[in-house]
Amino acid sequence: MKTVEQLLQGKTKALCTVTPDTRVYDALKLMADKDIGALLVVQSEKLVGILSERDYARKVILHGKSSHDTPVKDIMTERVVCVQPRNTVEECMALMTDKRIRHLP
Repeated sequence: MKTVEQLLQGKTKALCTVTPDTRVYDALKLMADKDIGALLVVQSEKLVGILSERDYARKVILHGKSSHDTPVKDIMTERVVCVQPRNTVEECMALMTDKRIRHLP
């Protein structure tokens, strides 16, 4: 069984993060520039949330908010489910299915 660590060995080590006060528009631009679907939200070197394209679609567009005026903290998911490098891909897939999530830092 392949582990998260083995899976990530062939990928870039750079993490893309934003702060809770980052404007949603700027976060979306970063996601588009990096061709990714989610960003970790970090404050004082602590993970405080995750922002995904789904958060944007469901909490900004559908509520008539403006991405230029809305801070990430207003729409981010605060309860972030995380895994460790030793977890297997199968464990991750089961967790994602069980928790109904698409992004797993």
